[in-house]
Formats: sequence, structure tokens, C-alpha cells
Amino acid sequence: MINMDIIKISSKGQIVIPSRMRGDLKEGEELIIIKDDERIILKKIGKLTESIKEDLEFARRTEEAFQRIEAGEFISVDSDNLFEEMDKW
Repeated sequence: MINMDIIKISSKGQIVIPSRMRGDLKEGEELIIIKDDERIILKKIGKLTESIKEDLEFARRTEEAFQRIEAGEFISVDSDNLFEEMDKW
């Protein structure tokens, strides 16, 4: 299940994680923060596993893909030829 909420940043750059979202977080627990121009991701350090490497690689590849799209470096394929084009990858 995904929980969403709106929060504000204080003048000191602090945020409050809503109580309903911090049920398994404990005072003093460390989190890792990942930020780009549009997203901020918080992840518990105590739960870092191979999945964080996968998350970071996914974020890196997604950002590269967005940059290529913005630069016009993409192809357009109709649905009839999609799988043929994917086989080339």
C-alpha cells in the first residue's frame, strides 16, 4: 500500500513525517535521502539491502532516459512493430 501526504519544509529545512507514516520508525533512526530536480526519496538505512542498489540504478537509468527524451533522442514505434524493435535491444 502506498501512503501519500502533503508536508511543509520549515525555515530550517526540517520536515515532519506524518505520524501515520512513521509507525515503524524510531527516534534517532537513520534514513538515506536521495534527491534530484523533481523527486526526494527517503529510505531506512537499517533496511538497506541489495534493493537500494537496484533503486539507485533504476533512478540513474530513469534520469538518463528522461534526459535523452528531452534531447529528442528517441524513436517512435507503432504497436505492430514494438516487439520487433524491443528484440533489437
